[in-house]
This record gives sequence, structure tokens and C-alpha cells, in this order.
Amino acid sequence: MKVHVDWDLCEGHGQCEYAAPDVFTIDDEGQLEVLDETPDEGKRKEVELAVRRCPVRALAIGD
Repeated sequence: MKVHVDWDLCEGHGQCEYAAPDVFTIDDEGQLEVLDETPDEGKRKEVELAVRRCPVRALAIGD
């Protein structure tokens, strides 16, 4: 699994961080950081939730 971020869409709302804190974080300037671009399958449900929660649809999962 690979996490894809559309950086032009991301507004740093942080919903992804709440859903998958081992994969996403918001830094001190309010910018998204992807901590793990290729999380293992055990985190798929969390990452899928993060994708669904993103209010601007900036996240996607690829394989």
C-alpha cells in the first residue's frame, strides 16, 4: 500500500492525523507530514479512514 497526497489540495485540517497518527501528522506550521508513505497492511483500515475523513479529498491509497 502506498499513500498519495495531492499537495495542491491539502489544507492541513488534520483529520488524517486523528484517523492514522502513525502515518500522518500536522507539524507546528500546520502542514501535513506523511510519516510512513508505505504503511504495512495492518494499518490499511486506519489509512482508509483517513482518506474518507479528508474534507478536501487530498488523500488516496495506491498499491
